[in-house]
Amino acid sequence: MRPTARSATVALAALLAAGSLAACGGSSGSDPDTVKIAYERSTDNKVRFMDQFLEQMKKEFEKEHPGKKVDLIPIQASQNDYATKAQQMMRSPKTAPDLVYEDTFRINSDIEAGYLKPLDGYIAKWSTWDQFLPTAKAAAKAQDGKTYGVPDGTDTRGLWFNKKIFAKAGLPANWQPKTWDDILAAARTIKKKVPGVIPLNVFTGKAPGEVSVMQGFEMLLYGTGDGRNPMYDPASKKWVTGSKGFRDALQFVRTVYGEKLGPDVSDALDPNVNTTSANEWLPEGKLAISLDGSWLGQFWISNGSHEWPAWKTDLGQAAMPTQHGQAPGKVSMSGGWAWSIPQKAGNPDLAFDFVKTMQKPANAAHWDIVDAQIAVRKDVAANQEYLHSMPGIDFFTQLVKYTHYRPALPVYPQVSSAIGDAMESVTTGDASPLAAAKTYDGQLRDIAQGAVVTK
Repeated sequence: MRPTARSATVALAALLAAGSLAACGGSSGSDPDTVKIAYERSTDNKVRFMDQFLEQMKKEFEKEHPGKKVDLIPIQASQNDYATKAQQMMRSPKTAPDLVYEDTFRINSDIEAGYLKPLDGYIAKWSTWDQFLPTAKAAAKAQDGKTYGVPDGTDTRGLWFNKKIFAKAGLPANWQPKTWDDILAAARTIKKKVPGVIPLNVFTGKAPGEVSVMQGFEMLLYGTGDGRNPMYDPASKKWVTGSKGFRDALQFVRTVYGEKLGPDVSDALDPNVNTTSANEWLPEGKLAISLDGSWLGQFWISNGSHEWPAWKTDLGQAAMPTQHGQAPGKVSMSGGWAWSIPQKAGNPDLAFDFVKTMQKPANAAHWDIVDAQIAVRKDVAANQEYLHSMPGIDFFTQLVKYTHYRPALPVYPQVSSAIGDAMESVTTGDASPLAAAKTYDGQLRDIAQGAVVTK
């Protein structure tokens, strides 16, 4: 990331946070019988799926391993700040956890920084690894061919829409847009006929981080071409500049916010806008269409953070179409998280034993159900409880065949940050899509050290 005042402030806060965490739990390796586990805690204080799951795994692990203890280290922060704090902890053996929850798109950059330990020696002796789907294994594999994480689920993305608002606007309850123009036409109709609601939410800007870039921009960008990677050319091993698709995706964002079809700009640029959208705008009937993820139902189910029984009937799902309806007609992005062992972990063997506990078939299925994850294991995908766990699970699972994955390269987080800058500048109106794209191209050349190709 470029050195900015904000990043310096975050780094300082991360250092202090890491120090306070270490003070609470001691240094990793200070106790050979304790495994320390760092993970992201949601900024929504009502969302405790990971806390609850890990507490269950802690009890199970300690029962099965007499004399061993689990020290859970939650880091409550936005995704960007969580990553910064986790990286700060992993820099020193005094603060490094034994196990850390990693967004798969950051794995390669953390490997390059020397933060993570390869797991090949562990998985070679672990028969359960054969149950993982090839795409899931690839997400946790680095350029050196080694595996650095055990994934626990994936996701897909599409359009959620409120059928009640659609009915007021005269739009169909079985809405399935075929092009970007169809989406904008629906949003304009809603703005005209149902004043007071947000017609369309497309996450944008730098503060929300990957929420904006992956769920917003890349869902557009990957629908502009012919199915090939529009960000990175694997044949030449170069990043793509000068793309018409990139400019078109920025133009869509500009249209949404320029025509006031989206949330107020100040709300859109809030780092926790995804929480606001899921827990306020959608359940309170304030938002008509949202480009978002397969996991949203977890917030609204019984015992969720914002129980909303009517979501099963009030909301519909539609696939995100390609720009002009060109083949394959639909687009999705997939990501996911994985459990990794830091290079400076004091108790790596004990950490992988904890992974084994989490990945028992029943436990793996339970996690995918409670966190509304898309299964990455063959046995979990065939689990009947999983298959009937939530309305829409079939719809979002079917999107896997249309899905794309971000370039899993060390510089991707910097590329993502530059995309966030470009999105924000067109959202606020500070730059035109063309100007923002030119600025991005310049940043990309610096980030990739000239390894770019113009299309």
